Amino acid sequence: MNTPLLVLRTMRPKQWTKNVLLFGGLVFSKHLLNGELLLRSLLGFCVFCILSGLVYVINDITDIDKDKNHPKKKYRPIASGAVSPGLALAFSCVLSVLALALAAHLSLRFAIISAVYPAVMVLYSYVLKHVVILDIMTISAGFVIRALAGAIVVNVDFSGWLIACTIFLSLFLAIAKRRHELISLGDGAEAHRFILKEYTAQLLDQMISIMTASTILAYTLYTMSPEITEKFGTEYLYLTVPFVLYGMLRYLYLVYRKEKGGSPAQILLEDIPLIVDILLWGGLVFLLVYWHALRRLLF
Repeated sequence: MNTPLLVLRTMRPKQWTKNVLLFGGLVFSKHLLNGELLLRSLLGFCVFCILSGLVYVINDITDIDKDKNHPKKKYRPIASGAVSPGLALAFSCVLSVLALALAAHLSLRFAIISAVYPAVMVLYSYVLKHVVILDIMTISAGFVIRALAGAIVVNVDFSGWLIACTIFLSLFLAIAKRRHELISLGDGAEAHRFILKEYTAQLLDQMISIMTASTILAYTLYTMSPEITEKFGTEYLYLTVPFVLYGMLRYLYLVYRKEKGGSPAQILLEDIPLIVDILLWGGLVFLLVYWHALRRLLF
């Protein structure tokens, strides 16, 4: 693989699927069919893909010695020596400056929250990843920032329900990832990630149970809320709950029976039943939320 592609690989394009959260504000504000706002969301998505790439590069540089001894991470470009840390950092910094300039062009508020994201994540890489509980809460904060940025870039109000669901789901994914690291690395877990000595499988299992129930309950209450029923003009949004329930249970199955969970983004790209479930959920949400707009457009 040539150097430019290796440098790009250090920014982990596969992980950019997490930035799809930026479209949440657009979809649930009923503006998905607005071409101008859709373009703004797409540009915001690109901004966060670049900024998250910078965060991954910095994280790989700080963890280079530990990654060299990891069974899988040792093959990453920086850990394997295929790309120098300085080159990867310089490349991602230049792109990030351009991304922040684009963010400022979209709006000052979006530029501010765009800058907050890498700042929080760099703080995580150097400090917060070593503080028990705060490490997984900071990972969750990264997802919440994405959701807020998605609302800001199209200038719509924040949905408290959207933020609550994002918090619980992101904590669920972060805790599942910690459990996978703890179990898969065995006795070498502490050597790879020192904070893992503060966790046990039993403790993480309890946390996963709490977040699973919280996510499903929050989403269910969201679909049945009078406020949401009035906003979307439909009382049938609860029909999407079974898809969320299946998705959560499918993910638990992959974590506990297939020993996955180390990379949520990879699971979302590879597990066919989960992909189908998400597509069905998205399709039903679209029909329910945009039915009246589609009917006016078509008829």
